[in-house]
Amino acid sequence: MKTIVCLDGHTLNPGDNPWDLVASQGDFTCYDRSTGGPETVIERAKPAHILLTNKTPISREVIDACPNLQCIAVLATGYNVVDVEYARSKQIPVMNVPVYGTDTVAEMVFAHIMHLSRNVAANSQNVREELGWTNHPDWTYWLNPQIELAGKTIGIIGFGNIGQRVGEIAAAFKMQVLAHDEFVQSFPAYQHTMLDLDSLLAKSDFVSLHCPALSSTINLMDEQKFEQMKPGSFLINTSRGQLVVENELADALNAGRLAGAALDTLWQEPPAADNPLLTAKNCTITPHIAWATLDARQRIMNTVAENIRSFLDGKLKNTV
Repeated sequence: MKTIVCLDGHTLNPGDNPWDLVASQGDFTCYDRSTGGPETVIERAKPAHILLTNKTPISREVIDACPNLQCIAVLATGYNVVDVEYARSKQIPVMNVPVYGTDTVAEMVFAHIMHLSRNVAANSQNVREELGWTNHPDWTYWLNPQIELAGKTIGIIGFGNIGQRVGEIAAAFKMQVLAHDEFVQSFPAYQHTMLDLDSLLAKSDFVSLHCPALSSTINLMDEQKFEQMKPGSFLINTSRGQLVVENELADALNAGRLAGAALDTLWQEPPAADNPLLTAKNCTITPHIAWATLDARQRIMNTVAENIRSFLDGKLKNTV
């Protein structure tokens, strides 16, 4: 029987998403977190034949310290936490979960867009907790400009599965859909226009990021790009925090160059207390929850179990 060790399972299963499908395939141990540094990671990973990780780094040092290691399964789509090249050199396959969150992440994009455009929560809070309506002389008022989405333009940077689903929802809102992607091979049937990045930024009322963190995309959104964006536009990032130069986004928000930003990912997670975005004007930040619906997490769990089974059966799938 293979020994299966999960280094950081709490976010996938905080209590509502059982490990049964994984645990049934070997001698399974799951740690909620492995935050004590490399020594803790190595101590816990050392017995593993099959090592599971979500965000805990699996470095060359960790791989070398695990004499039994035969397979690494990432509990996510992104696998940059693993030294994949070194694992390959040791003939250790690395598997990921390539598709699980298309709908759930796209829905979160529009949760943020609706917040930026209508700010339901703040207006409701003002009515209920501050008696703003009770004490107001008029029958209606609003705390921020109310924005109709129909007719507005959304620019989608990264037009893969999630980006195309965002465009589909935007089209249902009667928004104009612009997209930029240098690699996409297939395109959706709904009306959209592919543009170069500079043109997309200049024309879009909302810019939504859907890129992996690659050498070509890290720090993609910097001061220059914010200057190119349409004045009074909004930025949404549910992909990777590394796409955005955070202090320069904070400057653009505080200067009023952008009307707002909605971020579900940051460079450092959890963020440092002095992250300038925590105090930037009109900046909404959620704690990396776009992926976290139970439906999506169950799909991850099922795929991880299938990946392990494929390894045990000698028919690998979802290798990176």
